[in-house]
Amino acid sequence: MKDTPFNQIKKSLSKNIPTELFERIPDKWEKIGDVLTIVLPPDLDPYKKIISKEYADVLGCKTVLNDIGGITGEYRAPNVEILYGSKDTETVHKENGIRYKLDPCKIMFSSGNMDERKRMAAVPKPNEIVVDLFAGIGYFTLPIAVHCKPKKVFAVEKNPVSYDYLCQNITLNNVTHIIESIHGDNRDVAPKNIADRVLLGYFGETYKFLDVAFNCLKNHCGIIHYHDTFPEKVVPEDPMKHVEKVAEKVKRSARLLKYKHVKSYAPGISHYVLDIKIGKK
Repeated sequence: MKDTPFNQIKKSLSKNIPTELFERIPDKWEKIGDVLTIVLPPDLDPYKKIISKEYADVLGCKTVLNDIGGITGEYRAPNVEILYGSKDTETVHKENGIRYKLDPCKIMFSSGNMDERKRMAAVPKPNEIVVDLFAGIGYFTLPIAVHCKPKKVFAVEKNPVSYDYLCQNITLNNVTHIIESIHGDNRDVAPKNIADRVLLGYFGETYKFLDVAFNCLKNHCGIIHYHDTFPEKVVPEDPMKHVEKVAEKVKRSARLLKYKHVKSYAPGISHYVLDIKIGKK
C-alpha cells in the first residue's frame, strides 16, 4: 500500500527532527495551485527550512508559506511568511472546471468552502440574472457563469487586489460575455431592481448588507443566499429574524428554503448559508 503524503514527510523528517518535537509537524495544509500554506509551531522554527522543503518536494509545490496570523482587516488579507521556494507566489488553482488565478500571500482562498462553491455551480437556473455582492476573485461568480448558463452575473468587489484577479479570472475562464465586474462598495455601486438571485458570500455582520440585497432583486422578489457566522444554537431562527425585519420594510415575505453548514469557525460557532425566498405577501 502506498504511503500517504504525510507519512512520506514524516519518514523523511524523522532523521532530522528531535523526537520531542517530531509530533508537532503539521498534519494539515492548504494547497492552492502550486503554493502550500502550513501552520508551523514556533518551537519548530529552527527546522523550518528542512521541514518546508520536504513538504514542497512531497506535495509538488513551488512555494511553502507559514500562516503566522490568520486573516486580518476589512479585506481579510492573509498574514503569511515565505518558508521555502519561489518568491513569485502567484498561482492558478483548478477546481470543478474553474481556474482561479490569485496570490495566496495577498488573497484568502479557503478549501473549507469548496462544497459550497460546487453547490453554487448547480443551484441557479439558466437565464437568471445574478448579483454577487462580495465577488472576491470570483469564488461563486465563476462557477455560476461557467456551469449554470445565467443570462448575466454582476460581480461586485471592493478590494482592488481581489477585483484585479476577478477581472483576470473572468477572461481566463472565457465568461466575459456573461459576467460584468463592478469595482466599489456594493452599498454604492450594486445594480438595483434587476436580479433573480443575490449572493451575500461574506461573513462578519452580513445582515448590514441585507437591504442592499433586497434592492438588487427585481421588484424585491427572488432568492437571497445569506452567509455569515452564527452560534450553532441560534440557526436558523436568529439569522431569519434579520431577513424578516428587512422584508417587512418593503412589504415582502421571507421563506427559508434550506440552510447549510459550510464549515466550523470557532467552538460553538460555524459558517452557515441560508437560501431564502423573498416574495409578495
